[in-house]
Amino acid sequence: MSTPQFWSTPLRYLRWASHEKPAIFWSLVIGSMGPVALVGLPPIRRALGDVDPEPIPMSYPIPSGPRKIPRGYEDQ
Repeated sequence: MSTPQFWSTPLRYLRWASHEKPAIFWSLVIGSMGPVALVGLPPIRRALGDVDPEPIPMSYPIPSGPRKIPRGYEDQ
């Protein structure tokens, strides 16, 4: 049983795929950059001075004192 072409000569197969099937080849190249960017971009972003935003509040602050009822919206 012969080994698949990719596993026997991966660089030669990638060169062939880039010429014969460029859409598939480049979509895989760009897609494989996602996990790399997930690990590599945050330190680069912080080094350039970008800061993380404050966390979004999970509850609405309750005002102190009695509730002010709006005027002018009564039914006639």
